[in-house]
Amino acid sequence: MRAEKQYLVAEVDTHLKKSDYVILTNFTKVTVADTAELRKRLAAEKAEFHVVKNSSLRVAAKALGLPDLEASLTGPTAIVVGGRNSAGVAKVLKKFFDEKQKLEIKVGVMEKKLISAADLAQIASLPSFEALRAQFLGLLTSNAAAFVRVLDARVKQQQPAAPAA
Repeated sequence: MRAEKQYLVAEVDTHLKKSDYVILTNFTKVTVADTAELRKRLAAEKAEFHVVKNSSLRVAAKALGLPDLEASLTGPTAIVVGGRNSAGVAKVLKKFFDEKQKLEIKVGVMEKKLISAADLAQIASLPSFEALRAQFLGLLTSNAAAFVRVLDARVKQQQPAAPAA
């Protein structure tokens, strides 16, 4: 392999190692200004948007043991990697697509499993981690509060009535 190709593959390999997920996109209609805006939005999630060559991505993905991406490596490809919140990144991409109607998600890989664009859209529609945590804590406290009310009602039933004066 030529030195130039080795450098490109090593660069893609470095990007892929930044997180346990990668999202492949088609950026055909995306302008330079749109790309800058998308990168700014992704930076809030500590994610990155990189345009890559399909051949370099193919070699780097195979070397890292990622699932077969061959069917998705047609046309121009950009990858989104980085950050720990893959659902937050999917939300950013979904919102960007809804606003601009330009970026097309091809496929994703999470924890070395292939995820379809439809599945990524479902992940993006989930509430944020903080909202899920609040809902879970609400469930825990509401059950505890209901249990206390039941115990309190039981105690009040067993107390003798005060004598009439």
